[in-house]
Amino acid sequence: MTEERPPLPPFTTEEAAARKVRGAEDGWNSRDPARVALAYTPDSLWRNRAEFIQGRAEIEAFLTRKWARELEYRLIKELWAYTGNRIAVRFAYEWHDDSGNWFRSYGNENWEFAENGLMRRRLACINDLPIAERDRKFHWPQGRRPDDHPGLSDLGL
Repeated sequence: MTEERPPLPPFTTEEAAARKVRGAEDGWNSRDPARVALAYTPDSLWRNRAEFIQGRAEIEAFLTRKWARELEYRLIKELWAYTGNRIAVRFAYEWHDDSGNWFRSYGNENWEFAENGLMRRRLACINDLPIAERDRKFHWPQGRRPDDHPGLSDLGL
């Protein structure tokens, strides 16, 4: 059976592209590396900061390390542009380290999808900004961001 992850490319409407972005956000907010890895092709290629990753096993290992280090992780993604089988997003996530230091990480991702809707390429640029705990903006309980929680533009980010 062929894996399929709708919506499928080509992305011809903003609504379909935005659904794809929200699905990715929901997956990452689960902080379940095995679940997230299934959204990518078995041979998916990533560039995440200065790290190059290939395939689901490496994706899962990377995310396991990431979420062991980035505690209380909460992410918001926002559609930036789309065409054909590609989507560009901007994102921000908040987290703290094991010493209680809070950060907001900002970035952009370029995504390319296979015909079955699985992501085959992810290119991410990310910068970390130390923040005071009082400056946090992402306050929902761990897991999926509630539908009524503001997005990045609404928060002025």
